[in-house]
Amino acid sequence: MIHQDSEKLKMTTVFQAKENVRQIPVTQSKWSSRFIWAAVAQGLVAAIVTLLIVEPQTYFGINSYFNPGMVLAGGGGGVWMFTGYVLYLVVGVVAVAVTAMFYFYIEGLLGKQYHGFSNLLAWGHYLFMNIGVAGSMLLMTYGGYIAGYDAAPVAMGGRGFTDLQIHVTYLGRLEYWIGGFVILAVIGAVLGGLGFVLRSRQK
Repeated sequence: MIHQDSEKLKMTTVFQAKENVRQIPVTQSKWSSRFIWAAVAQGLVAAIVTLLIVEPQTYFGINSYFNPGMVLAGGGGGVWMFTGYVLYLVVGVVAVAVTAMFYFYIEGLLGKQYHGFSNLLAWGHYLFMNIGVAGSMLLMTYGGYIAGYDAAPVAMGGRGFTDLQIHVTYLGRLEYWIGGFVILAVIGAVLGGLGFVLRSRQK
């Protein structure tokens, strides 16, 4: 009799454990997948930019454009280029990939799928953040490269421009565009955070 009761208790425990496992929502997160693919796309762009900076064709004696290494070493505009490049890697690639984990936590682990207003917030987060980060950081990288090229002496292949000429001709104009893209990225981040809060509190 005791043996039968023990067996029943074991069977009940096993069934309860199985039921608890079934209650854990493990579903695919559509927004997590979208942000992962966005990070892959941003990573591809970053790889192309890195390839242009490294300038591998010089090993074959081909010099098709001004050496980006000289821009970085020259300071001035090179600071813009370095800052834009590093921030693009950190925010455009790594941060976008990490964002996918937040969406997976809400949709995949908590089982709370985005729909309605929260889905619109997620779209705003996805579009504004990716466009804003890519636009601002790539423009900063490009502007820094052009500024470094213009500031380099003519004897070294540059244009010998003064800092004032460079600012008026290029950097001064790019500041507004870069600022606009940064604001767009911040709006996207705010929309995403608002979506996280709303969706996590809803049942």
